[in-house]
Amino acid sequence: MLGLLKLKEFMNTEEYCAAHSTAEDELLQELVRYTHLHVMHPRMLSGHLQGRLLSMVSQMLSPRRILEIGAFTGYATLCLAQGLAPDGILHTIERNDELEDICRKFIQRSRHAQQIQLHIGDALEVIPTLDETFDLVFIDGDKREYTDYFYAVIDKVRAGGFIIADNVLWDGKVLEKPTANDAQTQGIIKFNETVQRDVRVENLLLSLRDGLMICRKV
Repeated sequence: MLGLLKLKEFMNTEEYCAAHSTAEDELLQELVRYTHLHVMHPRMLSGHLQGRLLSMVSQMLSPRRILEIGAFTGYATLCLAQGLAPDGILHTIERNDELEDICRKFIQRSRHAQQIQLHIGDALEVIPTLDETFDLVFIDGDKREYTDYFYAVIDKVRAGGFIIADNVLWDGKVLEKPTANDAQTQGIIKFNETVQRDVRVENLLLSLRDGLMICRKV
């Protein structure tokens, strides 16, 4: 019973936060509806609160180059693009080619469409082909490969730039470290510990939604 009460309290708090945050624009609202109607596992969307945070960070940085690993249907992509500098480019990589049409459909309707480049393929193969220095990187791909993504991008991030990783609490499974045997949980645990030890970054783990790791390259 106590667990249910705590869950209800958490949901009420999250709903209150959402109600007192800038609302999603019409395109994002439509994308949420479309994803829930047509795509499996719609909970993979970043969602309102996380989307607002990504948008706010991007607007604070006004980045010229953004890299997103794992576009899904493009919700976070559109949020990150809101802060792009006028000459900025956002590279987003999605492995699942079945999502390409949805991503392109909504990207093309965005006012930032000309600034977003969608790459379909394996991020670990695409990243080395990008001759860019990034101001902001958002990691939301295969949880088993988070540490590989980190090592693939760290030298491409400028000093003072940021790496943000989603799902770093993984439904609380990271707290079950001695008994967590599935590859996804182990991948997240390895990533969190790697970041914590890496002297090239300062990091902050936030409990927002399913956990966000924010790293600043020193």
